[in-house]
Amino acid sequence: MKQVDIKDLSVDDLTEKLQEQKDVLSKMKLSHAVSPVENPLQIKAVRRTVARLNTEIRKRELQAQ
Repeated sequence: MKQVDIKDLSVDDLTEKLQEQKDVLSKMKLSHAVSPVENPLQIKAVRRTVARLNTEIRKRELQAQ
């Protein structure tokens, strides 16, 4: 998910997407620990998406103050 897409989401959508992506990341990490994933770069991409979502949520919190 790109930053442009993330900026268009509401705060509720952001928190929902964040939870979904965290679940996906934890499942990918677990499956990678058991048997290697075909494309380990997917883990990196999901981790970065989680970071982008967290950044946007924090940015909006600071703007609200």
